[in-house]
Amino acid sequence: MMNPLSPDPDFDSRIQTSFARQGLMNTIGARLTKVIPGEVNIEILFRESLTQQHGFVHAGIVTAIVDNACGYAANSLMPPDCEVLTVEYKVNFLSPATGEKFLAIGKAVKPGNTLTVCAGEVWAHDKGGKKLIAVMQATMMAVKG
Repeated sequence: MMNPLSPDPDFDSRIQTSFARQGLMNTIGARLTKVIPGEVNIEILFRESLTQQHGFVHAGIVTAIVDNACGYAANSLMPPDCEVLTVEYKVNFLSPATGEKFLAIGKAVKPGNTLTVCAGEVWAHDKGGKKLIAVMQATMMAVKG
């Protein structure tokens, strides 16, 4: 999708406010790094407290940031009186989550009035390089109110 427009001129503020209310994102130290119509990026830094038993960032953390990136990408194209909920997603983990920071990129692929299909990627950044570690396909549902 190329250059979608948001029906909400204040979408950025709405998304920033919503994101700030998420306890999980606060707990893991996630932050929004890009919010444009149809695309949202979320970044976390490596912390040992986010790892599983092998020292990799836990799949649940990776999934949480890319699910949120996709959800907010869909939400950025919604009217001001709407939010979104995840209906379903599928994640492929391509490599272990090792690195200094992790960037989740969510994009609205096919926006709709009720359902929006999104695509997500998670990139691990380490020592100046980057590696794709996970991809997601997700469906988000518009919720009024």
